[in-house]
Amino acid sequence: MDISVYIPAFVALFVIIDPIGLAPLFVALTQGMDARKRRGVAIRATLVAFGLLLLFGLAGEAVLNFLGISMPAFRIAGGILLLLTALDMLFERRTQRRQGQADQPHADDPSVFPLAIPLIAGPGAIATMILLTGQDGADATHILMIHAVMVAVLACVFALFLLAAPLERLLGPTGINVVTRLLGMLLAALSVQFVIDGLRDLSVF
Repeated sequence: MDISVYIPAFVALFVIIDPIGLAPLFVALTQGMDARKRRGVAIRATLVAFGLLLLFGLAGEAVLNFLGISMPAFRIAGGILLLLTALDMLFERRTQRRQGQADQPHADDPSVFPLAIPLIAGPGAIATMILLTGQDGADATHILMIHAVMVAVLACVFALFLLAAPLERLLGPTGINVVTRLLGMLLAALSVQFVIDGLRDLSVF
C-alpha cells in the first residue's frame, strides 16, 4: 500500500478543518475554565466531530444516491464549496465568520455547539469526507485509510486544543494570519482539482 497517495487527503482535511485557526477560538470559548474542564470540552468536541464525519464518510454516497445526485456532480459542487472556503481564508472572511459563531450565546459546555458543529465538522469537512470516500475505484481499504487520515487530523485538532493558549502566544496574530493564508492557497489548488476530476468523470474533456 502506497501511503503517499493519502497525503493529499490529509492536507485537504487538515486545511478545511484548520486546527491552527481553531486553537484561538477554543481559548475564547473555554475562557475561565480550569485545565480539567478544558480537556473535557476538547475530548467531547473531538468525539462528536468524529462521529459526524464517520457517518458521512460511510453513508454519504448512499445518501447522495438516494437523492439522485451523481458523484461527479457532487465532486464539482464540493470543489466549488471548498474554493469559496479557500477564498474566505485568503481574505480573512472565514476567521470573522467563525469568530461570529463563537460569539453566539451557548451553554456552559461549548463542545457540541459551536466547537464540534460547525467549527470542526462543518459543511466543508463533511463534503470533503464524501468526496474522498467516493472516489472512483474506492474499496474497503481505501475507505478505511481515509477514515484513518480523518482520525489523524482530529488528533491534531485535539492536540492543538490542549496547546491552544501557548500556541496562540507563540504564533501571535501575524503568525496565525500567515499560516491561514498559506493553507488557503493549498485548499484553493485542491478544490480546483476536485472540479477538474468531476468534469473528467462527466467526459467534459
